[in-house]
Amino acid sequence: MTPDNHALLLAQITAQEERVWDALKTGDKAADDALLCDHFLGVYPDGFAGKSDHAGQLDEGPTIADYTMLENRLIVLGPDHALLSYLAVFRRSGKTHTERMYVSSVWQRRGTGWINLFSQDTPAAA
Repeated sequence: MTPDNHALLLAQITAQEERVWDALKTGDKAADDALLCDHFLGVYPDGFAGKSDHAGQLDEGPTIADYTMLENRLIVLGPDHALLSYLAVFRRSGKTHTERMYVSSVWQRRGTGWINLFSQDTPAAA
């Protein structure tokens, strides 16, 4: 993969990941649901979560007030799979302090778009 192609793919996958964060920020459960594959697996500090768990967190509205993705990195896993890793700095809805975590997400190309298969969040050390 050429550096230009890698940069383009990084931008595409980052935009998809931002759509997940935006769904959490706006409380858009349908958008969140559409971005995750049916057998999505999330690995979080409080345990495992499936697609219904991820989207279900929006039952009572937005969960994130704002976020920033930093240090984005991409590993191409194959012609139709990629791993995006980054540092997320975010503030939960109704909170005043920010949190930081490292996130890794596996995305799969489906037709002309991408869908999230897996995500792992690791709290960043203070």
